[in-house]
Amino acid sequence: MIKIPRKYIASDSTIHLLHRAGQCAEDLFAKSIGDVALTARQFIVLSLVADHDDPSQTFICDKSGIDRSTLADIVRRLVARGLLSRRRTRQDARMYAIRLTDEGQKALDKAIPVAREVDNTLLKLLTPSQREDFEAGLRRLVESVSLAEAA
Repeated sequence: MIKIPRKYIASDSTIHLLHRAGQCAEDLFAKSIGDVALTARQFIVLSLVADHDDPSQTFICDKSGIDRSTLADIVRRLVARGLLSRRRTRQDARMYAIRLTDEGQKALDKAIPVAREVDNTLLKLLTPSQREDFEAGLRRLVESVSLAEAA
């Protein structure tokens, strides 16, 4: 008997499902954030800046997975809104150190509960154990791909 190769079903693809899940998360965040008016990526950038002392844009790229040109645009917009400040580093005049402003901290403080609620909404169909496994699996996936890319 001749086996006919199965067609590639895009809707069953891990690539597709991860992409769609990301879109769903970003859409839900955008609908939930209200007057804080941050995108999901802007929120991640603010969070990373808040968690590290004067991180460089390169550091934020490495931690967030946002490409350099997109991150530069995000930072420029957040600086223009008064949520971030940036200055050249002493070690390398080509690098910027990023800092959260008081307004940026206020925006982040408003956005954190929204992000937590979005996380809970996205994962409400999972039991606590399944949620832990899912998040750990995503972390392993991201870390292993990041390590492979760095090698």
